[in-house]
Amino acid sequence: MKVAVIGIGSNSVRMLVALVEGGSMQRLRREREGTRLFAGLDANKRLSREAMESTAAAVRQMAESARADGAEVLRLFATSATRDAANQAEFSAYLLEETGLTLEICSGATEAALSFYGATDGGDSGVIDIGGGSTEIIVGRGMDIRCAFSCQMGAVRLSGMLPIRDHGDLPAAEMVAADILEAQMQQHPTLMLPGSWRGTGGTFTSLAAIIKGVHWTKRTFMHGTVLTLEDVEHVGRMLSDMTLEERRSLPGLQPNRADIVVHGICILLACMRRLGLSSITVSEYGNLEGYIKYNLL
Repeated sequence: MKVAVIGIGSNSVRMLVALVEGGSMQRLRREREGTRLFAGLDANKRLSREAMESTAAAVRQMAESARADGAEVLRLFATSATRDAANQAEFSAYLLEETGLTLEICSGATEAALSFYGATDGGDSGVIDIGGGSTEIIVGRGMDIRCAFSCQMGAVRLSGMLPIRDHGDLPAAEMVAADILEAQMQQHPTLMLPGSWRGTGGTFTSLAAIIKGVHWTKRTFMHGTVLTLEDVEHVGRMLSDMTLEERRSLPGLQPNRADIVVHGICILLACMRRLGLSSITVSEYGNLEGYIKYNLL
């Protein structure tokens, strides 16, 4: 059976089309559209009409593409930005009207679980998922999750809190992320951390592509890349001292990620230091795969 899952994130809308049979999943095709939904939240945490319309247009195009591709099952879910929105019911109703799809809004814990299921392959592992609006930390084995929580520190959210003009601003941005993470970690004082960690999200794939010197679209070259703490520090310093135009010219970086990538790196540095990680392995897979594994296999 061919299935399609569309995820509305804080920074982009993504779709995975896969073949599901015999309890296994074969990835067939991916699509992504940068919509920056989180930026559409106003001071009252209401999504603007423009943000809802641009996101719905991306979902509608992907849904039509999936149906034309023969998808028999089509699901739609949303994460941090929609979860935060005071007018999420209005957004859900608008999406249903425009696309014919019923929106599932994931809690922070559910978002974390889906990322874990997608990024791991059954072993004892930890996962860090850095998104636009939030960052999820998950520890578990197989389908058994020991701990999962969501932090209000995504790359887009952090970029709105303070600017990074050059490497001199990195410590302050990392400290903001570290304080948010520490508040969550204090609620899990006896958590046993695994030795193996995976990272999922655009921050990780961008770092892998930049370090390897490959174009950001070549996902298969990024999956499994091991990032050391020194790698992350070096790239963060290099990018922070570049102009936006210089960053956009890098083949390893999606142009629409140029203004937030350093903030994502600061979040990763805070996580690696607090969790005592000297390295982390990049996973190209995340909550879309996790949704299929948990709900459709």
